[in-house]
Amino acid sequence: ICVLGVLYAAPNLFNSKTLEGIPSWLPNKQINLGLDLQGGAHLLLEVDTSKVRELRLESFIGDVRQGLRGAKPPIRYRGLGKVGANAIRVCVLDAADLDTARQQVRRAADGTEITVDGNCVRATLTEETLRDIQSSTLTQSMEIVRKRIDELGTREPTIQRQGGDRIILQLPGESNTERIKKLLQTDAVLTFHLLCPQISPAQPAPLGCTWLQSSDEKDASGNPIRFLVRKKVEVGGSNLVDAQGTFQESQPVVSFRFDSAGARRFCRITRNNVQKPFAIVLDNEVISAPVIREPICGGSGIISGRFTVQGANDLAVWLRAGALPAKIVVIEERTVGPGLGADSITAGKIASIGAIILVVLFMAFAYGGFGLMSDVALAINMVLIAGALSILQATLTLPGIAGIVLTVGMAVDANVLIFE
Repeated sequence: ICVLGVLYAAPNLFNSKTLEGIPSWLPNKQINLGLDLQGGAHLLLEVDTSKVRELRLESFIGDVRQGLRGAKPPIRYRGLGKVGANAIRVCVLDAADLDTARQQVRRAADGTEITVDGNCVRATLTEETLRDIQSSTLTQSMEIVRKRIDELGTREPTIQRQGGDRIILQLPGESNTERIKKLLQTDAVLTFHLLCPQISPAQPAPLGCTWLQSSDEKDASGNPIRFLVRKKVEVGGSNLVDAQGTFQESQPVVSFRFDSAGARRFCRITRNNVQKPFAIVLDNEVISAPVIREPICGGSGIISGRFTVQGANDLAVWLRAGALPAKIVVIEERTVGPGLGADSITAGKIASIGAIILVVLFMAFAYGGFGLMSDVALAINMVLIAGALSILQATLTLPGIAGIVLTVGMAVDANVLIFE
């Protein structure tokens, strides 16, 4: 056990470049230093749940419309839509249909309080439903944030919930906060659409189509090129199971792979639309609009564009981690410089070395040979602590150093009692 402790603690005596040349089968892990020791980024994120509420209400509206039209006989209505931020309302044309309409609204709008005002039925989200939406959205957002940060290879990030709508994110050793913020604030909603017959950008979009601008292509005037895209989503990003940054003809691209359902849908769409353009849309921007040369039935494909290597890798991270359920806003940002960490490490080293020397001298002076035996046990104890921290990849912070200093004194306690 002592030999293993020495082997696993030894990598902490070398720098990272030296460790790169050590064979992988040898111990090569070092103790992770926390934010207060090596510096890094501290971000306070706020999750905006208003979008989730809107989507819930829009879903209710669609279900209510379907229920009213599917009733026997169909119920005539007007004014179906949102009222304020937390409610929907519909008015029936015939007062005799009011009770049936109320039942349809109650069935379609779960988690709401139903009220009647004249010939109108109103469904308002209850306080419990609003709390559930907020809690589930925050939990889901934390999971997506964790996946995106883990994809970067950041060691020992701290992701904690604060209150009902905030997330604390601490990234030891991370200095590129702008990339982190962009990585977290991008919704990453990927969809695949067919293009409508192109018309002049000055003309309004026909029914079922919409104008979307390119993310990187510009016209002669320097303005983003606009594409007339069908609103219907042919394949959604939820069907993606993997995405990787790679190269094609020496250019950075993103390869992707669908699940079985997405692969069948993608195969059918490409088979029926050979020689037609196909738009790949990310967050309402067209990142690529290639022409379908042949049916793609293998369940995988390539997203090409004017990517940098980092841009392709970041897009792959977004796609693998999934889309955010709600918008994330950075409301506080702090960067801990390495200078503070260096001062803390230096002070901790001085305190630890001073404590060890004083304890070793006292034990040897007070108890002679038995005291020296205790000093040997103390050294082994320190080595085992360092080895265990390295194996577990635990994060060492300034309070952790204080704990080790305390351990130096406590480790000889049993020996002192026996000697006395």
